[in-house]
Amino acid sequence: MKLDDVKTIGIMGGGVMGGGIAQIMAIAGYEVVVRDLTHELVKVTQEAIFEGRWGMKRAVERGKLSFDECAAAIDRISFTLAPREMRDVDFIIEAVPEKLDLKQQVFAELDTLIKPEAIFTTNTSGFPVVDVARDVSEGRKPLFAGMHYSNPVPTMKMCEVIYTPQTSQDTIDAVKGVAEKAGRVVSMVKDEPGSYGFVMNRVFAAAKREADKIVEAGLATREDVDKAMMTGRNWPAAFYGQRGGIGKQW
Repeated sequence: MKLDDVKTIGIMGGGVMGGGIAQIMAIAGYEVVVRDLTHELVKVTQEAIFEGRWGMKRAVERGKLSFDECAAAIDRISFTLAPREMRDVDFIIEAVPEKLDLKQQVFAELDTLIKPEAIFTTNTSGFPVVDVARDVSEGRKPLFAGMHYSNPVPTMKMCEVIYTPQTSQDTIDAVKGVAEKAGRVVSMVKDEPGSYGFVMNRVFAAAKREADKIVEAGLATREDVDKAMMTGRNWPAAFYGQRGGIGKQW
């Protein structure tokens, strides 16, 4: 499947990440179906998209989105509890919790339900894409890639597109194109089995290890490490801040 063939996008899993991805894709003009497990979880996702801190209502209030654009995007989003209702989507973005066996199970089920030409992508924070795609059919593996967004999705512009040796060039082009159509800046990353984190998380993890060494050696306090990086390097959040550190704030 090529970029111009992608009209409908299925989001597996709502919440903060899935809801944010659904929001930017609907604003970009795609028809979006969000699948979650319960009506309660669907309600949480709806509230995040429409009323949340980074939701569409706030975007209208800040002048980032017109009222008509907001209304049109809302009309493009639907919700379901039934995976079979996603059988005709052109493009899947998985955003379930970061558990490898769960992601594998989700894709194994989708592989039997969704049309064979549909592209599958995972929003894993760093599991090797070949591992996430382990249980899909051989015919689907050329249509499988990673699509790792930064949080909060509506305001953070980065999307890492991760491709495996089996990912076809048409799939790579389509995934990159979908992300760019949704206003993301794309970094292309080669999948590396046995490692975790792609670019953003691997670089962050290395920096966090060094920060911990500095604190453990007594060279500086946590507060001084945070001040040095936030004011001296313009990092957007703290390693050790009260809200849980940079990893959670990002």
